[in-house]
Amino acid sequence: MAYRWTNTLTHDDVTPRGAYLNRRQIMAGMAGLGLAAIAPKAQAAADLTPSEYDVITQYNNFYEFGTDKGDPAKHAHRLTTKPWTVTIDGMVDNPGDYAFDDIISKMTIEERIYRFRCVEAWSMVVPWNGFELKDLLDLAGVQSSAKYVAFETLYRPEEMIGQQRPFLDWPYVEGLRLDEANHPLTIMATGIYGKDIPKQNGAPLRLVVPWKYGFKSIKSIVRITLTDKEPPTSWNKAIASEYGFYSNVNPEVSHPRWSQASERPIGGGLFTKRIPTLMFNGYEDEVAGLYEGMDLAKNF
Repeated sequence: MAYRWTNTLTHDDVTPRGAYLNRRQIMAGMAGLGLAAIAPKAQAAADLTPSEYDVITQYNNFYEFGTDKGDPAKHAHRLTTKPWTVTIDGMVDNPGDYAFDDIISKMTIEERIYRFRCVEAWSMVVPWNGFELKDLLDLAGVQSSAKYVAFETLYRPEEMIGQQRPFLDWPYVEGLRLDEANHPLTIMATGIYGKDIPKQNGAPLRLVVPWKYGFKSIKSIVRITLTDKEPPTSWNKAIASEYGFYSNVNPEVSHPRWSQASERPIGGGLFTKRIPTLMFNGYEDEVAGLYEGMDLAKNF
């Protein structure tokens, strides 16, 4: 049986761009595939602040290109993304180097309109294009002994100039539990607003896990490793007391230096009203079962 969820976010919540979208064609195509834009039902669409393409691509964290929000847009043009290869190894039946174009040819690209919540307490609504991570893992043939998925970002300091500074222990690494990775909401994004994903947003391939803080959505992925041990993650290695392995959005658990109870939508102007942060970023109905019985404050 196909996975079903309730959808409230539409293109009305994401500022439309005439050069990008013909709504009737997109919706007809999605209906023909039995797809829908994905979003939680916990908040009315009218309460959401739309995020424009320029905002999404000009305001983000990608520390491989600098620590200011505008640095990625300034410096990511240096990044060479063609050709691109993703190594899939560890506990898989079909390990190897997978060319990006070959991966895409085997995947079904969908549009997913997701909330995006940064650990810094700002948020966006982003129309991603991509495919379910599970489909890629199935292609590699995950072995029954695997329990976690580890990810690694490209390390190329001559192009990713932020890597020339020891801001983090490069390359950037992240990880998910296997059931999180296999969840239908977890995607590998290849585009934004129907266009190829910009370099500053993690081209050509990035992870998107909408119920977790944004830093879990690792960018410019070059390695995926299946393992039976919890993998290290960059921010947990850097500041373990502030950044746990799970990093689920939880308004009841404050960051040591600020509250996570509310967030500032980006793209709505200087005086945008803060809105309450929702448990699991509003995807509680879909993902809470993954953490049944866990202490979500201890396992932050």
